[in-house]
Amino acid sequence: HAYPAPSPTLRHLRHLHDVMIPLFPIAVVWFVGLNGPKLLWGGSWSQLNLFWQVVFGICVIGLLHLGRVVLQHQLTPKPASLTSNHSEFHDIAAELGHKPIARGAYYSLARVPGNGQFQVEFNDKTFHLPNLPEAWDGLTILHLSDWHLTGTVTKDFYLRVSELAATREADLVCFTGDLIDNPKLVDWLPETLGRLQGRLGTFAILGNHDKYLANPEVTRDKLTSLGWQVIGSRCESLSRNGSKLVLGGDETPWIGKPPEFPEDADFRILLCHTPDHISRAKRQQVDLMLSGHNHGGQVQLPGLGPIYSPSRYGVKYASGIFEEPPTLLHVSRGLAGEHPLRWNCPPEITRLILKRSE
Repeated sequence: HAYPAPSPTLRHLRHLHDVMIPLFPIAVVWFVGLNGPKLLWGGSWSQLNLFWQVVFGICVIGLLHLGRVVLQHQLTPKPASLTSNHSEFHDIAAELGHKPIARGAYYSLARVPGNGQFQVEFNDKTFHLPNLPEAWDGLTILHLSDWHLTGTVTKDFYLRVSELAATREADLVCFTGDLIDNPKLVDWLPETLGRLQGRLGTFAILGNHDKYLANPEVTRDKLTSLGWQVIGSRCESLSRNGSKLVLGGDETPWIGKPPEFPEDADFRILLCHTPDHISRAKRQQVDLMLSGHNHGGQVQLPGLGPIYSPSRYGVKYASGIFEEPPTLLHVSRGLAGEHPLRWNCPPEITRLILKRSE
């Protein structure tokens, strides 16, 4: 899912992967433990044939890589620019009085005990940035991502989340892709995203699900009719006291091309569905990059963190804040997913507060 492969191909590969998870250990026990070298019956590792030597070698490399990733996840310090992080949780199911799920794809996943899909975290994160022009000191951005309207999670969930998000006023409201999985649900937008407006503008881009599972042009038109500016492959400029802030939209590798920022931009914000383009953002001198796509991995293991992420970088950019000068990257865990399962990885809505540091 990090590359623009056809949706049917991705689906078949995922099914093969899911089948191999239980089959692989069974195969190991049968062909190596009970037969062949019979390791479970006192056999010798020296009797492994070349095929199984290669397989176990790959497994060892995988375990070493997992250990490196876990250490990196645990030892990464808090970004210096993050000076405040206030969170509050809303149990949307409890507030509604029922679990907002309907019969549909992956209905059983939504009902898994301990599923945190409906425990939404609302964050206020304050950053002090040396490259923020004085004219934009105090700029607030409501970052939304990955709502994945499938129909399995029902409309009242999104209505309640939108109601809560609307109370968090912001200068800019930015949505970073994967909005529609079921094209019929574009009619949910007026009562959900349609009620969110930034004081200085409301901006969106589309993601891979908007391309593969819906009609991206219908989604663009609907958002535009609701006052949103859909800025895939282009830039929009805002001015304040002679200072020029430019927002660019990047929907690649699935749709369009990267935006080209004007050279006279004083502060550059990139809405990019996948954080995989961080290197390009740095080359373009982007100051703030907002992304989603990776959902925080959706399942995070205690002490280990995320295991899977649809990224060329594995779980490195699964979610969170990353300082890679000159770019500050914020990766949202998003609000939902095609698979409505969250464990130790709550959905999130985040307001970013940008302060100038001297």
